[in-house]
Amino acid sequence: MPAPEKTPGWLERRLPVMSVLRREYVAFPMPRNLNALWSFGAFLMITMAIMIASGLFLAINYTPDITQAFASVEAIDRQIPSGWFLRSLHMGGVTMLFACLYIHIARSLWYGSYKAPRELLWLTGLGLMLMVMVTAFAGYVLPWGQMSYWGATVVLNAAHTIPLIGKPVSELLLGGETLGNTALHRLFVLHFTMAFAILAVIALHVTALHVVKPNNPSGIDPVSPKQTLPFHPYYTSRDGFALCLFLMVYAGLVFFLPDLLTLADNYVQANPLVTPRDIRPEWYFAPFYAILRAVPSRLGGLLLAVGSLAVLFALPSLDRSPTRSATRRPLVRLSLPLAFLSFILLGVAGMHPPTETWLIVSRLAMAWWFIHFLVVMPLVSEREITS
Repeated sequence: MPAPEKTPGWLERRLPVMSVLRREYVAFPMPRNLNALWSFGAFLMITMAIMIASGLFLAINYTPDITQAFASVEAIDRQIPSGWFLRSLHMGGVTMLFACLYIHIARSLWYGSYKAPRELLWLTGLGLMLMVMVTAFAGYVLPWGQMSYWGATVVLNAAHTIPLIGKPVSELLLGGETLGNTALHRLFVLHFTMAFAILAVIALHVTALHVVKPNNPSGIDPVSPKQTLPFHPYYTSRDGFALCLFLMVYAGLVFFLPDLLTLADNYVQANPLVTPRDIRPEWYFAPFYAILRAVPSRLGGLLLAVGSLAVLFALPSLDRSPTRSATRRPLVRLSLPLAFLSFILLGVAGMHPPTETWLIVSRLAMAWWFIHFLVVMPLVSEREITS
């Protein structure tokens, strides 16, 4: 009678999970010269896990009804044990998630991680950014505070002006003419389900990364094993240390700077009859809000705000240069930091009242953003002499 197989060997032959994990997360070859900016991908994954775990708790105690939503959020903060902490963790997670996301994308732009063969990796990453934006917008409405209500009203009214699709999409979300019970319930379902859809796309994004291998600061892929290091223990230990620093910043935001997590008007229950003196978005939507305000036409502003993201999707086609890293491209090294500065200025402008000065700043910053991607990058691809 044959001896019974040992459980690990029996399972490995039928479901080789451990060998796949060893290959993809232990022995996986990583370029030797990765800098600290490559740790932000790990930050995003950890933050997303915290967001989903805390969001499940909040969803259990939240009531998607306009007469009870604000009170249910107040009850989470004041009555449920540790509810204030988990809600602050969730709100702080949004801030940390967008901060890491924007830095992650900026790093990809600087080092040319959107170029072949990583186009699909770039497109799935941008798709994740859009999904996170939709999820954050839906979640921002749920507390039913003044800024939540009026901010959503501005966005939905702008979307209503889009020819052909604007009205059907607005009616699908609103379920009526204005924000009400139906809209709140649908946004709650959208927020909840999108979080799990994001997990699926993250899996696709990570799979694409493991197929094409990570980019590196030089923009030149390793050609021999001597130019790589195994993911573990070298990068697991480095990312683990960086993650400790990241969580310290996260904790400092949650415990010591809670006022930065949302606007004061959102601690007042939504009142459709009283418009706030100054409707402002959260900082992570401020650049796009500044573009929306900078154009007199509501439809024109919306199209430009959408276009500011669309140019990123088109970037692999706009930039045909074989050189990836901006450090080896003198003209891009000058132009791209100005594009980053433009994005920051748009964010600052979006957080201020639309005075003449801030409108001018918004228009100039918006103009350079489009000039960089639609004019500079295609011309540089043809004419730049790399160093």
